[in-house]
Order: sequence, then structure tokens, then C-alpha cells
Amino acid sequence: MWNTTRSDIAHAVCKALNWVKPNGEPKFLTCYTALDRMERHGVIWLPLPTTEHYGFKRPTFPFASDPQAPVSGSRGDLLNVHLVQVNASSSEARLWNELTERYHYLGGRPMAGAQMRYLAYDGDRPLAALGFGAAALKLAPRDRFIGWTDVEREAHVHQVVGNRRFLILPWVQVRGLASSLLSLVAHRLPDDWQQRYAYRPVLLESFTGQGRFSETSYAAANWILVGRSQGRGRLSSSRRASKPIKDIWLYPLDQRFRAILTDGRVQTGRRMDREMKDKSTAKSRGSTRE
Repeated sequence: MWNTTRSDIAHAVCKALNWVKPNGEPKFLTCYTALDRMERHGVIWLPLPTTEHYGFKRPTFPFASDPQAPVSGSRGDLLNVHLVQVNASSSEARLWNELTERYHYLGGRPMAGAQMRYLAYDGDRPLAALGFGAAALKLAPRDRFIGWTDVEREAHVHQVVGNRRFLILPWVQVRGLASSLLSLVAHRLPDDWQQRYAYRPVLLESFTGQGRFSETSYAAANWILVGRSQGRGRLSSSRRASKPIKDIWLYPLDQRFRAILTDGRVQTGRRMDREMKDKSTAKSRGSTRE
């Protein structure tokens, strides 16, 4: 009887292809997710999922993620806002998963590949959940902004990190909180990422859709609006738009990001960055509260 599991296959593929992270660990979750998608599209056949299969068991929610007393006012009213890094199999990981499954519009869909998750608290009150992971493989406005070639993009795209989840809990209505959290995490993430993955990201990217997120928070946190997506999705090979069109925001974590991402060929254009930031601020002035 064949007892091989999907995890076994994912580990074997990583080993056969030498598919590893910069720190030498196998890209297990990325591989696992890719195999799962290939099966759903009829490309391959996999063994039936066991209890170790990701993403199919419907969660039950304990009281920890239940709605709490409203939190209102402005950012200055909260005196102990801080971030807690979420590590796998910890109580914070369970809470992060429950909150995003319950309140984020994407639900509990896993983030593949290298990732970093945070919970934001005021004292011991949870305020928000943030998640960062793999950037888009190709993104024309971003790629023009950086100025890298296809070869440079393939070599350095791992140094661009995507803001994949940003959930302010529904009962938290605090003016200025979103931009404050974006600033806090941008200051902290590079060190945390380097400690976990042995390399340092130099640029963040994010997407905002009209009517879902207020863009004022990104503009107030000094992110730069560089264009709009084409609605194809991060891994799509099709030229047809299958997803909502979104605005693309970038945040340099290092002033030398262009030089780093192009092996020194392109230097950072501060004047262009300043002009694009001014446009981002002007565009967001018509938006409402963060």
C-alpha cells in the first residue's frame, strides 16, 4: 500500500529541484501550495489529503477572536501600541489565523513562501493583524519604478516583500492607527526578515482596491503610488484580467534600493521619488478616514 503523503511529495520535489530559501531551508510551503494548485487544475494527481493537509479543515473559533469592546479615538489616545512577531505553532499564530479567517476578506487563505506575520496590540488588547510575503513576480509599474532588467528582477525579486494582509479589527476605529502601524512594521521588518531568512528586503509593495481600503493610510506613512495593476494575479500567465484592478504602492526600506536591485547599475532617483510621493498625497486627499 502506498503511504506517501502530499507533504512527502513536496519535500521530495524541493530536494530534487534544490528548491531552497537563501538560508538553505526547503521552500516546502511554496512547493506544497504549487502542487495543490496544479492538482486543482488537472495537471497532476496527488494522494488524498490526510490530516496534515493545509487549508481544507473548516476552523472553529474560540473566544479569543470574538468581537471585543469598541476602541475609538485617535492614535495619540493609545499609549502602548506595539507589534508582536508571530511564530509558527505559537498562541499568537493561532490567534492571527483565527482573526484573519474570521474578519479578513481573503479569509484564512495561506500565504506561500517566505513570510512574516505580526499582531498589533495596545497593551494586551489586539488591534490588527499584518502579514508580509512574496512579491509579484512581474508588475509593470513597479518594475518601471525600479528600472531593473528581466535578469535583475529574477535575481532580486525576493528582496521585494509584499504586504499580503492588513487587517484592522472591525471594532477598532482609531484615527491614524493604520498609518502608524505601517510605519512601525516598516521599521521593524527588515531586521526580523534578515534574522529569519538570512537576507534583507529593500522594498515593500502593497495593493489597495477602491472602496475596500482607505489609501490615506499608505500616503500618510510615506508609501509611493506608482500605478495600477492589470488584474492578472501574482502567478497568472494569461493576458486577461481576472481580478479587480488595484492601485500599487511601494515603500523603500533602503535609500539604495535601486542600486541593490540592479547590482549598482541604477542609482536611486530622489527627485522622481519625491514627485511620485507628492502625486500619491494629492490623489489620497479626497479619501476619508484611514
